[in-house]
This record gives sequence, structure tokens and C-alpha cells, in this order.
Amino acid sequence: MQLSALACLLSLYALPLLCEATTVPQKNSKVPPGFVTTKGKEFELDGKPFAFVGANSYWLPLLTSQSDVDATLESMKQAGVKVLRTWGFNAINETELQGALETNLTYYQACTPISSFQWLLNDGPQGLQRLDNVIASASKHDIKVIVAFTNNWYGSDLYVNWIAGAGQPHDVFFTDSRIIASYQSYVKTIVERYKNSSAIFAWELMNEARCVSDTLPAGPACVPGSNTLKTWYEEQSNFVRSLDANHLITTGGEGQFFWEHPLQYWFNHTLVSDYNYNGQAGEDFDHDTLLSNIDFGSYHMYPQSWYPELDHPGSNFTIESWGLEWIDQHIHAANKANKPLILEEFGVSGLQNKTTIYPSWVQRALDTKHATIVHRSIMPWQWGQLGLTEDGGNRPIKYSDAIVDGASPNDGNTFYPNQTQVWDIFTRAAKIQNARSG
Repeated sequence: MQLSALACLLSLYALPLLCEATTVPQKNSKVPPGFVTTKGKEFELDGKPFAFVGANSYWLPLLTSQSDVDATLESMKQAGVKVLRTWGFNAINETELQGALETNLTYYQACTPISSFQWLLNDGPQGLQRLDNVIASASKHDIKVIVAFTNNWYGSDLYVNWIAGAGQPHDVFFTDSRIIASYQSYVKTIVERYKNSSAIFAWELMNEARCVSDTLPAGPACVPGSNTLKTWYEEQSNFVRSLDANHLITTGGEGQFFWEHPLQYWFNHTLVSDYNYNGQAGEDFDHDTLLSNIDFGSYHMYPQSWYPELDHPGSNFTIESWGLEWIDQHIHAANKANKPLILEEFGVSGLQNKTTIYPSWVQRALDTKHATIVHRSIMPWQWGQLGLTEDGGNRPIKYSDAIVDGASPNDGNTFYPNQTQVWDIFTRAAKIQNARSG
């Protein structure tokens, strides 16, 4: 184990924030060979269209067996996957360090009690070297990687608790200068580690940023119209661009809207303003996507879990039709921004639901309309791998604050090769996308 202490913030001048810069950093107009770029609404690779079906696997860097990592990426390659999305973070509290060492848990940061502004970076064989190995294996299998810097649901709240202290709302992550400096310090570590690698498809600022998390509430500074997340997206995308002028950058958001006249629905005899459209989540997909250093739009889709109060027998709500509208709305917004679009996560639970719903969602997401060549890309959540060797494939993994059973965890949305009808949906889509590529 190799640990190096990094001071996240000793003064407000230790790591200047990009919002104070007088000029906005720009992406290189000519990137090195092998780097993905954009041209209007298209992704390109070495001057040719790059359309793809991707895979989500947050758990790959958590594996301790390199042969299992290689086997998973080989399976992805055989299925036609061109892009992998994974976590570039796994932080723990200092009190968890001993347990992490005993269980061989992958971790990249550990909070230290020395200072509330300090964390330890683990760049050794139990730390970032495992992410190195995933990216190297992806490159060997001709798969590009989207790397997320942190997570709304547990990673970011560690920063809040470490630095701002107990009793603070979740959204101080986006506004507290000390927290932003700490985040940027870690981001700089990751970007500089891989900035010259053509295996990186894009940097992702945060997985599913919202005003609220699952452990901390939103504060009064993060409300519809406050532009808290948009400001943070702008500042952090500019910061990443200042470090790396070649790779693509995206938000990693779920794609919620802030419409002047948000959609509503009836529930329990009451007309309810829809959270996904009224700005309460904090995102404003139409305008966030326009930011100069956000290179493409990303959005997620889980209507089954987002609308449990409507998804019941006798309701006129259907998961399938809601998803089709959500896809169309994001296509419209991305077209207005003249930027590519990725349906970066989507899922439903239940094998029958997957079999009946996914074909229409995938078809709609990949459709080309009005003679405009737009090869939109999809990344279902999440990839399931059979035949892993760690503890017979049943090695428990600590994920967030819970123990997840199985080296390739099944969260209900996971799909596996032996689920033939579902598997075929995505392998067929991959063939279509690969045929559209140069």
C-alpha cells in the first residue's frame, strides 16, 4: 500500500477556482489520434462517425482478480460494446481503513483525522493501480472508458461531512469553496494520470448530481431557478478543460428539466408538479447542455422507480410510454444544442419488463429522424458478467454503505448473457451502431 497525503485546502489560494479566470479554456480543435471528438450532433473517432452501444460496470475496479477484469472486457468486446462507463472514485472514512485493508477493498481516498481539509490518496496496488488495470485492459480490448469523478449518492456527502461538518445540507458540495478545492484536487489527480490516454472517452463531473442526496437534504440555496448545479457544471467543466484540452467532458446528470410550465400528474386526488420537470432536482438539461465545455448531453431513465405511486394496475401510466417521451424530450434538447446525446443509464426490474420494454426504448433512442444523421448512443444499466472466479463469483463488495453480494452484483436492473432475449436486444443494437461507425 502506498499512501500520500494531499492537503485539500490550506487557504483559498491553494487551488484557485476557475470561476475567477478571465478566459474560458477551449478544447483543442485537433486532438491526437485515437481520441474521440464531436462534430455537431455526432461523435467521431479519427475523423469518422463513432456510434456505439456501451456498458455500465461500476464494480470492475473493485475486483481483485485481473483475470476477471480481462474476462469481463473480453465479453464486452464480443458483445460489440465500444464504451465502458465506470467509477473513478471510491472514498472511505479513516475509521474504515483497517477493514478495507483486511478485506482487500479497492479505495482511492481515505479521510484523515489530522485535518478536516485533508485526505490520503491511495495510488498503490489496492488503489488507483486497479483503475489503471481496468483502463489498460479496456484499451487492449479496443473499448473507450467514461470515468466519473464522484457520485451524488454517497461520494459527495463524504466531502460534505469531512469539510463542512455535520448538519450541513447536501448542496454545499456545489458551493463551499473548501469542498470545491478538495474535489478539484482529486479531479486533477485523475485527469493528469490519464490525460494522455486515448482509452479515455470522456470525463464525467459527477454521477447524477441533485440538490438532495439519499443521506442529506437540500438547502435553501439549491432551489428551482437558483442555477446552483449549472454554475457548478460550468466551473468544473472549465477546470477540467484547463487540465485537459483533448478529452470530452459531460455532466453525468440524470437529465431533469426546469420548464416554465412543468408537467403535472394526478396522484391521490391531487395535481402534482413533476419533479423531473420543475427544477426541484437542480438540473436544467436544456441549458446545462449548452455550456461551452460540456461536449455532449447525458441522461438517465428509471421511471419504474421514479414513479412507484403511478406504476400500478389500473393506472393509465406505463413505464414504456413514459420512457419514450423522456427519450424524445432529450433528443429535442440535444438537437437544439447541436451536441451528441447518450442515454447513459436506463433500467427496469423484472425479466419480463426488460423483454417487453427495452426493444421500443432502444429503437427510439437509436432512430434517425427527418433525414438527419444522428447516431445516438445507449448504455444500459448494468452489465452482468458470468463465470467470475473470486470466491466462485460471490465475493461480497462494499459499495456505498452497504455490502453487495456477488463480484458482478445484480441490483435488479442487471442483465446477463444467459438471459437470451434481453441480451439479444443489446447485441443487435451494437451491430447496428457498429455498422454506422467508420
